[in-house]
Amino acid sequence: MSTSKQVALITGASAGIGATYADRLAKRGYALVLVARDTQRLQALATRLQDETGTSIEVLPADLTRNADVVRIEQRLQTGDVTLLVNNAGMSLKGGLLENGPAALEQIIALNVTAPTRLAAAAAKSFVEQGSGAIVNLSSVLAFAPEMFEGVYSGTKAYLLNLSQAMAAQFGPRGVYVQAVLPGATRTELWEKAGRDMDEFPPGFLMEVDAMVDAALVGFDRRETVTIPPLPDEGQFLAMQQARLAMAPNLSRSDVPARYLR
Repeated sequence: MSTSKQVALITGASAGIGATYADRLAKRGYALVLVARDTQRLQALATRLQDETGTSIEVLPADLTRNADVVRIEQRLQTGDVTLLVNNAGMSLKGGLLENGPAALEQIIALNVTAPTRLAAAAAKSFVEQGSGAIVNLSSVLAFAPEMFEGVYSGTKAYLLNLSQAMAAQFGPRGVYVQAVLPGATRTELWEKAGRDMDEFPPGFLMEVDAMVDAALVGFDRRETVTIPPLPDEGQFLAMQQARLAMAPNLSRSDVPARYLR
């Protein structure tokens, strides 16, 4: 696909999935706007990619748990030159709901839910006006498996999946492509920051970040709404989607079903 004059804004771009997206999109010819807290790592990545690809790169240090920084990135999206938003910034918790206090819970919701929602809204408004644009939201397979992990993190990722599917349905006809990417366990710094040792996982459990992003970009090129890089049998997801959609006509009715009558 042609990427002339395309500009991608990537959050959480200093390492891991975000940095890999930056690498792949730069090599596709995108100009980049890189957003993360770590200015030094962002600058190092920008320098490397500029040397390798010659693409234009703008570095925007920001902490997306801070309202003022989110406002700055919203304003950057509203300037009109960005054509792709990669909503990648996110975090997990050390421990679960009972082991974390209000500050930690507010932080993960701010970064995993509030910031990507606001940035997706800002991008969508710009893209609808232009009649084109794309938004990639990094969700997780835990959106489908809340019992497997602590519920706050998986809940934030289920939210992003829901948001993505709604945006795709509402804005797709207006020229805006929205993709939810659902990685499984991927070898990134997220695990270490959450206090987990990646060596504890069984063989074949962790996907390398390069493989995950490359698979996600295949889904992007195919214009999938939901891309699940580790899932071998796409039919399982399609069957779940069909079952979910089949329920839709019965989810709001005036009569209580017999099983709830006494």
